[in-house]
Amino acid sequence: MKSKVIRWGLIGLSFLITGCQSLPSLDGRTQSIAYSKQQVANTYFAKALVPLEQQYGADKSGVFPLIEADEAFAARMMLAKYAQRSLDVQYYIWRNDMTGTMLFEALHEAADRGVRVRLLLDDNNTNGSDPILLGLNSHKNIEVRLFNPFMLRKPRWWGFLTDFSRLNRRMHNKSFTADNSLTIIGGRNIGDEYFGATDDVLFADLDILSAGAAVQDVSNDFDKYWRSASSYPLERVVRSKHSMPLFELRKKSAEIAASAGAQQYVESLRESPFITQLEQRNIDFEWLNVRMVSDDPRKGLGQAQKESLLIQQLQDIIGDPNIDVELISPYFVPTEAGVEAFAWLVRKGVEVKVLTNSLSATDVAAVHAGYAKRRKALLKSGVTLYEMQRHPTQAKRLKRKKRFLGSSGSSLHAKTFSVDRKHVFVGSFNFDPRSANLNTELGFVIDSPRLAQRINQAFYDEIPAHAYQVKLTDNGRIYWTEQRDAGVQTYTSEPNSSVWRRISVHMFSWLPIEGLL
Repeated sequence: MKSKVIRWGLIGLSFLITGCQSLPSLDGRTQSIAYSKQQVANTYFAKALVPLEQQYGADKSGVFPLIEADEAFAARMMLAKYAQRSLDVQYYIWRNDMTGTMLFEALHEAADRGVRVRLLLDDNNTNGSDPILLGLNSHKNIEVRLFNPFMLRKPRWWGFLTDFSRLNRRMHNKSFTADNSLTIIGGRNIGDEYFGATDDVLFADLDILSAGAAVQDVSNDFDKYWRSASSYPLERVVRSKHSMPLFELRKKSAEIAASAGAQQYVESLRESPFITQLEQRNIDFEWLNVRMVSDDPRKGLGQAQKESLLIQQLQDIIGDPNIDVELISPYFVPTEAGVEAFAWLVRKGVEVKVLTNSLSATDVAAVHAGYAKRRKALLKSGVTLYEMQRHPTQAKRLKRKKRFLGSSGSSLHAKTFSVDRKHVFVGSFNFDPRSANLNTELGFVIDSPRLAQRINQAFYDEIPAHAYQVKLTDNGRIYWTEQRDAGVQTYTSEPNSSVWRRISVHMFSWLPIEGLL
């Protein structure tokens, strides 16, 4: 018995020592920056964009919303396929699934053509991907870095116990930039659920494909993160020798592409008019004023100044709304201060409408608890609330419907809002304490009355048909209404959610975790 206690004690001590292992030195880390406009002037994308940039001016940015999930995947594949000098890629999540593997192989193929690939991933979601990342990193034209890495690769949770203050801060940014000429930013991570390629949870999301001035801003921001004190070369963190040979990655990708599921997905892509636009290089950009907003990467270490935070930049650009605010956020945790801010807007005559996930649609029940505890106060203040319904997923779309939130999606994941029918934000920022205070974020503020009108119209036409509206009775009780063909269905508790799920949310609401959500 005593020997067992000693043995388990030594195991626990070894975990503690390993979990507290110091981060490696960054001395001698390779230095690189985005290629200049002059260096990429002869690339395919740059030459194609010259007439447009000359027509609209060097200070304008081309904007094309990527609404349909499979079109967002196709756009990324197109950037990787036709890049000639560089791919700078930054993500919070990159799944090792069908679409994730195909995009990994697309980066590999680009590197084989001589394209310089810089891949920066947040390390919170790389569990199980070390072999494939090591394989990519072994290529002479690919460098992989991890943001706020876990020195103990397994189990990850031990790192949180021993280095919580650092590892609780994550890089939530998402960008995919080719030849410093075209970039994609927005809410989507890399994975089947973000690209409509699974029968499980599908996310209704929004990205922006952009050209022009905003691309240089994204490239400059990527460089900041690439050289930040939180970005570590993969080989200094991952000691494993179990690297996936790149010929195996190519074989795995080919097998996936030949599978029945992938063939069905590709058939869906062929139905898209956007694919024809891509193939003919005839994308209908709207050329506008676009301002990138991004957190200082030092936020990942808790060292960023207030004025360098995205939320402060948003305030400086947009100011105080005067007409309306229409907010779409999957993880909406307004906090007491946020409720008061929305109430102040309503009192001064601003119409405030919010769409977030219902309990049945959310993938994070604890976050819903943080929202639900403020729900009644929001309604009393005059905020109009909608909660996205969970819809059955379909492996293949039978008909594309040009809705602002796409033609499919069982859970909301888009992060966007419009202000005064002229300013639109699209990016990775959720209206919750985590985005504001802990995670780093990235987005665009777009001066587009046309896009703002699409959001406004969605709240009148599309959202009421696909979301519950949350209301208060005369005596202050919450209820939900659903528009159905046969009439209005009313619910007095969280619609289409189990008793146990409702109980768990209620229990989460008691915990002092709002600042972590």
